[in-house]
Amino acid sequence: MFKIEELYPIYREIKISQKSLDEIKNGKNIKNKTDESVFPNEYYKLTSSENPQNSCLSRFDGESCEFVPLAVASSEIPHWLTAKNIEQTLALDALLNDDIALVTLVGKAGTGKTLLAVAAGLYKTIDCEQYERVLVARPTVSLGQDIGFLPGSIEEKLGPWMYPISDNVDFLIHGRKTMRSKIHGFSDLTERGILLIEPLPYIRGRSIHKQYLVIDEAQNLTLHEIKTILTRAGVGTKIILAGDPYQIDNPKINAEESGLMQVVKKFRNENLSSHITLVKCERSKLAETAANLL
Repeated sequence: MFKIEELYPIYREIKISQKSLDEIKNGKNIKNKTDESVFPNEYYKLTSSENPQNSCLSRFDGESCEFVPLAVASSEIPHWLTAKNIEQTLALDALLNDDIALVTLVGKAGTGKTLLAVAAGLYKTIDCEQYERVLVARPTVSLGQDIGFLPGSIEEKLGPWMYPISDNVDFLIHGRKTMRSKIHGFSDLTERGILLIEPLPYIRGRSIHKQYLVIDEAQNLTLHEIKTILTRAGVGTKIILAGDPYQIDNPKINAEESGLMQVVKKFRNENLSSHITLVKCERSKLAETAANLL
């Protein structure tokens, strides 16, 4: 059976000297002096060779060939943008890094893929003004029998497929002082043009500049479709592909051959991309029981 964790581990452990470990804990980059084979923007647990109980998480920078501290450790990151586990910590580090143009987030439902991607995108767009807007797209693949063509405008037609995005945004904003602008919810963001929802076919032929592009449910896309999306990236654009290879609704592809997993494999040695596998979920008792029994 195909397992994501075997293809790409969450992080790998490397032993280094106590001196080097102290340096990176103090915010300094350290050169790779090990014989281990390392990959750009892959995450590592650096452990002291003298004291195995002493360790920290780090990212390997392929450009400088150094292990670097995680960006989420910075005091500039707002308190509301926090991770609930190690996997989410690594995901946020990649999502907030402006030098990483492509991030692939893979994990089962409930691991926080969409919520983290949209949260990081809104922070980088509104607070940091790094991007002009957050652009979100999802494949319009139905679960079960389709109900046919829907009436109305593009926004009304896309409504059923975009509810997961609006749910995540409303959950993120409701009751939280998340951004310096007074944002009250999903509809407020879309009306201001900060958050834009578009069908995937509309991306073809465009050059998307300085935008934070989130492709949700990317496991339902073929390699050709994902290539079409990635080649539309203009100057200053960051793309996040998020999906669950175990939950594919497209009958033409399987988990291992999906475009999402092909991108994960082919971009592993590239300095501009990073991959994170999310495995831990925070679910309701009902969802957890259903997942185990059915």
